[in-house]
Amino acid sequence: MRFHTRKWVKPEDLNANGTLFGGRLLSWVTEEAALYSIIQLEDQNCVLKYMSEINFMNPAVQGAIVEIGIDVVSFGDTSITLKCEARNKLTREAIATIDQLIFLVLDAQGKPKAHGKTKIEYVKDRLESMD
Repeated sequence: MRFHTRKWVKPEDLNANGTLFGGRLLSWVTEEAALYSIIQLEDQNCVLKYMSEINFMNPAVQGAIVEIGIDVVSFGDTSITLKCEARNKLTREAIATIDQLIFLVLDAQGKPKAHGKTKIEYVKDRLESMD
């Protein structure tokens, strides 16, 4: 799994128990997954269609550095399915995992449209193909 983003747990991110609020973590994960989908599918009209259950495993406290990792599970004609892990950067303990986040590409009418992608592409590969 590639870890792309780091977030610092600040006082405003905490719940009543003094640990990272789950809703804040889900906001970070959703944003990271959306950006990943947009970059992979090269289309800004990506929306989250489905998120599987979230398995909260370990708490994060104020001052913790949270890493968010994304992997592609599969490509559909109009979708991309990702999996995600949020972990503590310093201890490497998993904070939460999500097995499926499905993003769709939409046309101007808001209907799913084909994106034409079948595999992960990295920026360096795209740059080499432009030469």
